[in-house]
Order: sequence, then C-alpha cells, then structure tokens
Amino acid sequence: MVALGLLRAVCGIGGCAMAGHSQFANIKHRKGAQDAKRSKVFTKLRKEIIIAARSGPPTPDLNPRLRAAIASAKAENLPKDKIEAAIKSAQGNAADDSYEEITYEGYGPGSTAIVVHALSNNRNRTAGELRHIFSKHGGKLGEKGSIAYLFDHVGLVVYKAESIESFDALFNLATSLGAIDLEEDGEGEDKVYAIICSVEDFGKVRDGLYAQYSDGELARLSWRPKQRVLVDSPELNTKLMNFLNDLEDNDDVQYVEGDFSLVG
Repeated sequence: MVALGLLRAVCGIGGCAMAGHSQFANIKHRKGAQDAKRSKVFTKLRKEIIIAARSGPPTPDLNPRLRAAIASAKAENLPKDKIEAAIKSAQGNAADDSYEEITYEGYGPGSTAIVVHALSNNRNRTAGELRHIFSKHGGKLGEKGSIAYLFDHVGLVVYKAESIESFDALFNLATSLGAIDLEEDGEGEDKVYAIICSVEDFGKVRDGLYAQYSDGELARLSWRPKQRVLVDSPELNTKLMNFLNDLEDNDDVQYVEGDFSLVG
C-alpha cells in the first residue's frame, strides 16, 4: 500500500517545514541558513551528536544514529573539529553536556495536536520556555499523555526519490523487512519515499535498507497522526507557521511533529 503523505508540520534540526512544501522533503536540513540562526542550528546538531554518541558505540560505522547525526552536521557545514569535539564530549561528564531526550505534548493554534522533541540539560527551563511559546500563540502545553492517543508510535526511514532506481524494488525490500507502509511525497528534486514500520522492527528495517541503499535522509522513531487535519485557512496557516518558527528558534527543540497538513 502506498499512501500519499500530507503532513507538512515537521521540523528537523535544520529548520521547520514551510507551507506549500512536501512533508518529508522538508525534514532535510535547510541549506544556506541565515547567519542569525546558524549558531542555533550548530547547537542543535552538536546536541544530537552527543546524544547519538552516548546511545551506542562512539564509532559512526557501528552506530547508525551517530552516523546520521554526523551526516546532518556535515550537510550544515558544521566544522570537522566541532564534530570531533562533540563526540569526545559525549564520553565525558560535563554538566553542560548532560542532555536528556524529552518529549512534550500540547495543543497549538486551532487546537492542533503538537509533539515537541527536545534535548535539554534543564527540564524546568525547557518546560517554562515551551509553555510560554504555546501560550503566546493561543495554545497550551499539556501533560504527558495528553495527546499521545492521537498518534501511533512508528519507525521512519526517508530516502530521496532520486537516489532510488526502482520504487518497486524499494517497496518489495521494505515490506520483506517488515515495513507496514510506504509514503510517497513531494515533486521533482524534493520527492521522497518514507518507509513506515513498527517501533519493534525499526532497527531491522533501517539496517536492512541501509545495507541495500546506504544511509537515507533520515531514520528515527516518529509520532504518526492517526488522522490528519488539512489546514486550508490562510489565517490559521500563518498562525501555525509563526508558532512553528518560534518553536524552532528555541535552542532545546530538535524537531516538532503534528496532526495537521499545511496548504500554501
């Protein structure tokens, strides 16, 4: 089964997906980021490298998450010495680098369901800042589990379509590895294929695809909305984009997922 993805409210380390662009194509890291935001992007990339290096062996060849984090950092031109320093820092015990992965749930403009994925060394600070952003935009930061029932927890692997010679071959391999869905999204050079699998099968599916097609654009656990809300109101579209941009500007926010599709 091939489903056409609609969700466009997905933010990556390098930036938020913008209205009018495809859902998964915008997970890729934004090139040519404005100088004012580059330091924030570098901070987020460094955090991800540290967490990835601590999640497994500090060697990219043996740690897919670290390999992906380094690839993302290189795509954003993070200097090699800073990448190496982040990996080294992961082996230490510096308080400033004691990041933990935290998931926040809440409602954004128009009662949209929002999931914020953060890396923080201070839970209270991050929660306070996010609560302010949600409130500023007419939303509300909720308790853990407040919107979880609206999503399925899945594994996600994304490839640029231009890197795949045969869609059928990708589909057959993905399903043989245990994938439950394959979403096609975007057009032209932004066209991507997103392979969806269960959380339990994520490692097997990711590693099997990597063995055949090398590393993809993205591989991570994701919150997939059970139902998507199509936002066709220009006013709400603008409110949501302003909200997402403010979330993106927060140093602790790595990426955001929601239950809506922006139309622009």
